[in-house]
Amino acid sequence: MPGASASTASETASGAGSAADDESPIHILWINAGLSCDGDSVSLTAATQPSIEQIALQGLPGLPKVAIHWPLIDFECGPTQGADNFIEWFFKAERGEIEPFVLVVEGSIPNESIKAEGYWCGFGDDPETGQPITTSEWIDRLSPKALAVVAIGTCATYGGIHAMEGNPTGAMGVPDYLGWEWKSHAGIPIVCVPGCPIQPDNFAETLTYLLHQAAGSAPMIPLDDKLRPTWLFGATVHEGCDRAGYYEQGDFATTYDSPKCLVKLGCWGPVVKCNVPKRGWMDGIGGCPNVGGICIACTMPGFPDKFMPFMDEPPGGKVSSTASGIYGMAIRRLRGITLKTVDKEPKWRHPGRELTTGYRKPW
Repeated sequence: MPGASASTASETASGAGSAADDESPIHILWINAGLSCDGDSVSLTAATQPSIEQIALQGLPGLPKVAIHWPLIDFECGPTQGADNFIEWFFKAERGEIEPFVLVVEGSIPNESIKAEGYWCGFGDDPETGQPITTSEWIDRLSPKALAVVAIGTCATYGGIHAMEGNPTGAMGVPDYLGWEWKSHAGIPIVCVPGCPIQPDNFAETLTYLLHQAAGSAPMIPLDDKLRPTWLFGATVHEGCDRAGYYEQGDFATTYDSPKCLVKLGCWGPVVKCNVPKRGWMDGIGGCPNVGGICIACTMPGFPDKFMPFMDEPPGGKVSSTASGIYGMAIRRLRGITLKTVDKEPKWRHPGRELTTGYRKPW
């Protein structure tokens, strides 16, 4: 909202709530023209808690009216032509004609200053010059006016695959581009929802939270120091994994068809912030370790460089798994003894004329 006071998030949230009451929609402007495979957009179509349809059609109590400008579901027109000229919505936002709006960025942001002879990626054309408008320029134009900026997927959040060592693009995540301390005019920090691709419900839930916040019915979104929603990324893969009990007992898988702990096969679960084993992948089903796949740390800022080579036992894993194996052997023996005593009925459960349960008459 150009010229509006940005002193507190609550003031802007109240204003957004009034706009919602007046049936003015909150616009969601989605740029998927960063360095990306569009995997996060594709993944989001599988969201069920809530689904993208529920968000778009106000299918949830208290959700404000929204207008989603997302290339994946705009089937009537392309980026610069068609029935309503898709890219025009972004120009309208730049001119201050639609407000409030949430800017969603998918894909890592290349460093355009190192490409004097051309550009790395763009989104629509400048009507005055006919030349492509770079993705980074759109972020420069729109981020100061956005109610919130949301980075979807590990490429947009931290750079991801495109930001690997040796890349020629200078790719980075949105926080690296705008600054980690950046806040919108509503006082909302950049919201990062990592994943390669994103776990669909994680993003749908985050977007829903922001919409409720914009309507004045939710407090400031809680984020950790890496700008991730704390309720989604507050625990490690290991803490939510069905296989964690095997680690405690020093019982490790040596093949991928084993139900045991996968650390020795290269799983980074003990140090990775991700809720996929607990939440599942699609509608509560699946999730990497749940189906025999190791965690390769795709939600982490250091992905992929700090976690390669994949499928090798992680540094420190050899020591910790060896120690786990030693005390785990003792634990298994002790629990084996306990199991034998508790895996049968109490001795007083038998037929006969004498009561042997220890019951004493009160008279």
